[in-house]
Amino acid sequence: MKTTNTQKITTLAVLTALSIVLVATIHIPMPAPISFLEYDPADIPILIAGFAYGPISGILVTIVASVLQGATVSAQSGLYGIIMHVIATGTLVTVSSLIYSKKKTKKRAAISVIAGTFSMAVAMFFANLVITPCFMMGAINKVTVGAVLDLMPFIILFNLGKAGLNGLITFLIYKRISNLIKKN
Repeated sequence: MKTTNTQKITTLAVLTALSIVLVATIHIPMPAPISFLEYDPADIPILIAGFAYGPISGILVTIVASVLQGATVSAQSGLYGIIMHVIATGTLVTVSSLIYSKKKTKKRAAISVIAGTFSMAVAMFFANLVITPCFMMGAINKVTVGAVLDLMPFIILFNLGKAGLNGLITFLIYKRISNLIKKN
């Protein structure tokens, strides 16, 4: 059964809303020295969108969810949070869904989330080095490139853990979810 544009847009809207609900209800702060970071499962519905409809749909859901989260439940992080979320989740979903879309097998899904996880960690290494000092130089507690480098091992581990856990959960539930998407 072929999915209509209306069905696809509706499904993507539901997955976007689910992403926002997840970040609003489940957010686990990290310990010092990275207590400014929080784990949330908001990337799971975005990965599902990318797996179901391809990387462009995954990116669109990423952008819409990032802006809506940044304007509501994560407003304290402002434009900085939106940009970092688009880069992190955008990298994860693009790499994962590109690999998965070539051959939709369980093995390929596992490879795709592993590749997406490592890609996100690499992208966030550079994003933190460039973007964090730019946004935080005017803040009360200025953040230099040196300060970011000091935290980088923790930031890398956080990104590997967050993307890895969200990728694993997506891997475990996607087939059942995809059957529901295809039925509707």
